[in-house]
Amino acid sequence: MTRVVLAPDSFKGTITAADAAASLAEGWASVDPSATFVHRPMADGGEGTVAAFAAAVPGARMMPVAVDGPAGSRVETSWLLLPPTGETPGGTAVVDLASTSGIELLARLRPWDADTTGFGQAIVAALDHGVSRLVVGIGSSASTDGGTGMLAALGARFLDRGGMPVARGARGLADIASVDLAGLRAAPEVRVLTDVTNPLTGGRGAAAVFGPQKGLAADDIAGVDAALARLAELLALDPALPGTGAAGGTGGALVVWGATLAPGAAEVADLIGLADAVADADVVITGEGSYDGQSGDGKVPSFIAALATGAGVTPLLAAGRITADADTGVFAASASLTDLAGSADAALAEPARWLREAGAVLAHSL
Repeated sequence: MTRVVLAPDSFKGTITAADAAASLAEGWASVDPSATFVHRPMADGGEGTVAAFAAAVPGARMMPVAVDGPAGSRVETSWLLLPPTGETPGGTAVVDLASTSGIELLARLRPWDADTTGFGQAIVAALDHGVSRLVVGIGSSASTDGGTGMLAALGARFLDRGGMPVARGARGLADIASVDLAGLRAAPEVRVLTDVTNPLTGGRGAAAVFGPQKGLAADDIAGVDAALARLAELLALDPALPGTGAAGGTGGALVVWGATLAPGAAEVADLIGLADAVADADVVITGEGSYDGQSGDGKVPSFIAALATGAGVTPLLAAGRITADADTGVFAASASLTDLAGSADAALAEPARWLREAGAVLAHSL
């Protein structure tokens, strides 16, 4: 009897981690009916992080909030309140950037004007509630604003040479001549779940690596990178610190606020007891929407592969697509939904169907 742990991330914008796990199990069972399954849907600080905590913590409550989304329009969303403990008498708030300032909230990319104001507003709502601790996930961002929108919502001011507030988003970065943190709200204990280890600036920085995904043209990157470097100088932030480039520089802004950066996948895995589940397994299946050259840099699949390998368990991968620059050598076998469906459009239209097919393919591989 094969014991299979199912620990995929969400397939961004198409299917949740929990539903992806269920589909993979159905596919595997069609080949190996005697298999037993342990469902451990994952997240790494991006989309699905709040859902992972909500499913794992008894008594957690969703707290509705309306914020200014990444394009400035109102977004009805929520943050998660975890019950009080002896160490956190006011409870813990879990707030994710994906549902407040995330790229999936945009009808079209807005590389210059998208910002993190909504994320900051949700944090303010949690602070107003009186929480003792914050856990924030910062994956799936829409902007490269250096976290200025978030800090502004918390009371910071970013001013031009005339002493006036600069424009929101990346558009205003180059105009920042001074930063006023006098009105910045005090931070409780803040732990940041991030899915990347990139620095703020340079060849692996926020603008160079993630800017194009958010719509920045090749000719725009050097200017935005320089503006982020100047922002770091004004904030007395080390731009080489790993993780400060996460979420378009929001990781760095949170460090300035006093937060601690932590690997998102490892934190969520600890919460859901993944290591114990894997220790008793024969096979672990993980996955995400796009497995590419960046997936080895703190993302769920690479974390799961290392955890499984360390436990002597076979790691397998199912992904919406697997790009040419991706390293699949850490997995015993892999399956691409795009390849199985014949096209990306077909895979995106019916992710559950093709995840079931991937589950069957992976079962046959062993």
